[in-house]
Amino acid sequence: MCYTLGNDDISIVQTAKEAFGSLRVNVTSMAEMGAVPDARVRVTESGEDAPQDFVARTDISGQTEGIVLPAPPLELSLEPGDERPYSLYNVEVDALGYETFIIDDVQILPDVEAIQNISLLPESEEGTAEIFVIPPHTLFYDYPPKEPESEIKPVGESGEIVLSRVVIPEYVVVHDGVPTDRSAKDYYVPYKDYIKNVASSEIYATWPRESIIANVLAIQSFTLNRVYTEWYRNKGYDFTITSSTAYDHKWIPERNIFGSIASVVDQIFNEYLTRPNITQPILAQYCDGRSATCPGVMSQWGSKELGDDGFTAIEILRFYYGDNIFIDSTDIISGVPSSWPGYDLAIGSRGDKVRQLQNQLNGISEGYPIIPKVAVDGVYGNETANAVSRFQKIFGLGQTGVTDFPTWYKISEIYVGVSKIAEYR
Repeated sequence: MCYTLGNDDISIVQTAKEAFGSLRVNVTSMAEMGAVPDARVRVTESGEDAPQDFVARTDISGQTEGIVLPAPPLELSLEPGDERPYSLYNVEVDALGYETFIIDDVQILPDVEAIQNISLLPESEEGTAEIFVIPPHTLFYDYPPKEPESEIKPVGESGEIVLSRVVIPEYVVVHDGVPTDRSAKDYYVPYKDYIKNVASSEIYATWPRESIIANVLAIQSFTLNRVYTEWYRNKGYDFTITSSTAYDHKWIPERNIFGSIASVVDQIFNEYLTRPNITQPILAQYCDGRSATCPGVMSQWGSKELGDDGFTAIEILRFYYGDNIFIDSTDIISGVPSSWPGYDLAIGSRGDKVRQLQNQLNGISEGYPIIPKVAVDGVYGNETANAVSRFQKIFGLGQTGVTDFPTWYKISEIYVGVSKIAEYR
């Protein structure tokens, strides 16, 4: 049974379960790099004999409203246990002129927003549906534990260190299997999307924010160590990192992410962990702290408990990695047309950075027409603030109309994607 609550227009699947989470589905075109309006989105409870279902349509921005869905009690995701702490739902998306997209076992946690991003392929003569199945979360399933490595790679070996400085890559190439599995598929994944995917696969989005920040920093530092040292390429492979928990992190094609994790990544994606007199990001290893123990590195469940006790992210990290670990950052973001100006752009701001922002917003509005065109005059007025606010709403950022750090880089990221699609035409 489905019904609507008040003026909020949020649809709920009625059930006897004790808690609720929400699901927002974002649908874009792989060919056009823009929103797909009026796509039909059907959500059904996975594994039920008579599943509850909900059918929604995407708006002009290619998004559904937040669909509120039953989820297990919050406590299950706050303590280790044998009962699954998230509900599973199947999502099917149809749109005129596109292939059907089906993803099974989307994970819904209580009290947080799940975000399912779906990019549709143009319809082909075969008319086959793309189907993905999300495997269990790493904290609920027995995946192979990480094989220990040195956190700092030696720089004296010829050819190992390729980069002379830390760079945030535009993409990472993820090998979906162990390194030696030549049959495994390689995926080109935007860096921030990769981090959000891994964090959503390896920690629970219901945890304290400082615990989430600590784990995201460890994931980013580990990943940037692989990038900085060209670890796999120097072993003869054509990828950056793998999806194997024994070697790297659990990354899952097309999995849903969570809003509380995404917002952290958007704020700190250019940060990593290092030690005094060390240039490279450290290979920050960790384990769950329950099924596997790992002396000298971070326990995920332990980091959650420290967050409960009021520890900050850096205090959590130093508890496990030692007092001489610190957070560093880089301003070198590969693929971005221009770096962050170092301050927020808001009403009254002027100059070349504002002009560049206005150009990018106008380019993005081709794929997202709800974003109004603005005059490219280098003056941040009400029209520019309104366009920024519309952009922030579409991409899940705080709707302030101010171009802060995460907004600047999200605009750059989307603009680069739109521009590349335009070049291919």
